[in-house]
Amino acid sequence: MTDDTAPSRLPAHGSGADGPGVRPIVRAQALCKTHHGEGGPVHAVRSVDLTVQPGEFVAVTGPSGAGKSTLLHLLGGLQRPDSGQLWLDGERVDGYREARWAGLRRRSIGIVFQFFNLVSNLTVADNVELPALLAGASPRAARESRAELLAELGLEGRERAMPGELSGGEQQRVALARALVNHPSLLLADEPAGSLDSKGTREVLRLLSRFHQRGQTIVLVTHDARMASAADRVISFFDGRIADDAALGEGRGGRGGPGGVLGVLELKD
Repeated sequence: MTDDTAPSRLPAHGSGADGPGVRPIVRAQALCKTHHGEGGPVHAVRSVDLTVQPGEFVAVTGPSGAGKSTLLHLLGGLQRPDSGQLWLDGERVDGYREARWAGLRRRSIGIVFQFFNLVSNLTVADNVELPALLAGASPRAARESRAELLAELGLEGRERAMPGELSGGEQQRVALARALVNHPSLLLADEPAGSLDSKGTREVLRLLSRFHQRGQTIVLVTHDARMASAADRVISFFDGRIADDAALGEGRGGRGGPGGVLGVLELKD
């Protein structure tokens, strides 16, 4: 691991679709993480190599216990790797301490969780504005960003509501607004529809697809193959390892094809 007082930079390099000189948003090399519990060690992530290019929508899928959420948490600095190297937007970060990770998340990483993780005693408006204020935005700029996002996500008029007054789908839309308010270069989504019904799932997919079409880089963890089919690439994760890494459709996610997001969004309740 590196000393977080002296970050190293990753030289830009090309990948087929993006051309020469394009620096990956995410690059991991030999990333490892083992959990230690009463039942003995669990090797959640085993020497994983991964590259995500700007604008990609990557889905990581696999059964429960495969280690896919641990991998996502490593990418967001919510857990630390035992070994291996990790670069985000060209900067090596695997040796960062928590304070520096917190600053990086405020600036560059949005995270959406399965159970929303909204602050229960703050209003919708405050939940969305808080990350912007913590990142140094002025109150006026934070309000403007919040208003724009809530309007786009169909939550106008709900600004003063408390999270407990919202449906599950509404809470997840608020969580998505909170994750996007600082215009992060990377959006991490950990089973974002895992606690929603089919209508809520379609809603989340539409929103993720909409922001992806505008260039948002997304890494999505899901056990649902239907959700994964909305992505550009699907990584199959088993026993802490990447078992397969396949591109889907044509262009960005093959949205017009039978396996793309349009097909997913036609699912019936």
